[in-house]
Amino acid sequence: MPEENIFVDTGAWFALADKDDVHHKNASLIFPALLKASKKLITSNLVIAESYILILKELGHNAATGFINSINGSPRIIRIHSTSAIENEAEETLRTYTDQDFSYTDAVSFAIMKKQNIRKAFSFDRHFQTMGFFKLP
Repeated sequence: MPEENIFVDTGAWFALADKDDVHHKNASLIFPALLKASKKLITSNLVIAESYILILKELGHNAATGFINSINGSPRIIRIHSTSAIENEAEETLRTYTDQDFSYTDAVSFAIMKKQNIRKAFSFDRHFQTMGFFKLP
């Protein structure tokens, strides 16, 4: 099976950072395998911002800056910046799916995944499945 890119969502980053998170054990087990098996791990600037503030508020400054350092220090983790075109598509998703409680970051993530032809997300958020993506784990 060819290597493919995997999108990493906020919940996965937070679960990796917080040893008390309900998903920490699962995230810690799957993350090294994803790094090894996937071509690249893709995330967005909005996911990083959301993860940073969550880690900062829950775990403190050192953990939050450690998270940023680990993202910046890995050649396998690629940060995609939200653009006007991506945000326009995300906003259309928010207008279309009125029965869902997608966050703006979720909608931008979906648009990036579609644009980059990414089918799998390392996430604990059911919204990725709702949008037709395969959620890992």
